[in-house]
Amino acid sequence: MAWVMLIAAGICEMFGVAMIGKLYKNRNWQSFCLLILGFGASFLLLSLAMESLPMGIAYAIWTGIGASGAAIMGMLFYGEARDVKRIACIVVILGAVAGLKLIG
Repeated sequence: MAWVMLIAAGICEMFGVAMIGKLYKNRNWQSFCLLILGFGASFLLLSLAMESLPMGIAYAIWTGIGASGAAIMGMLFYGEARDVKRIACIVVILGAVAGLKLIG
């Protein structure tokens, strides 16, 4: 169950990052509330996952999901570059996350 919470925390972090982009475009209270909700849920789920998982692994995986997810969202929804080097770096991040799971 801790792994499910950790993955959900990463997804909520991605949502929070998306809401930063939305708040940048539309400065309104709904965007701000969604940003707070996304990051709040992310931190809550991360803390619950860390009750069972080692802190270093949980934080590294949470960060990896959020960073790679935000980069992918940027490419898909915000017109950011989709070059091979950038995609290769995302693959390295995801590979490192998977490696931590395998050795943890």
